[in-house]
Amino acid sequence: MKFLCDVHISYKLAKHIESLGYEAIHVNSILDKWYSKDNDIADYSDKNNFIIISKDSDFRDSYFVKKSPKKLIKINLGNISNTELIDTFTKLLAKLKDIDTDKDFLIEVDKESFKLY
Repeated sequence: MKFLCDVHISYKLAKHIESLGYEAIHVNSILDKWYSKDNDIADYSDKNNFIIISKDSDFRDSYFVKKSPKKLIKINLGNISNTELIDTFTKLLAKLKDIDTDKDFLIEVDKESFKLY
């Protein structure tokens, strides 16, 4: 699995994902960095088979309307510490192994649950 962390996702999460043996990049290292438009990020992700990790509800809306990005993890946790985000994401990774990541999906991450669409 390959992950693309959106602008408001910590670099620490990307580094943690890499430490677990997955590929992870931050949007600030591709395209127009923090100036990249959501549709450009989604196109990049779709073409390169990345799973976007974002707090941005525009990606969620685009997933339902345009089916892009094809793979999205939407974080609905508000302002939490990096440690809490990393812990939550580590739990999610265990569940991702049970999901067919070759298909399109949206996972919404809330305080106590993960919802798959």
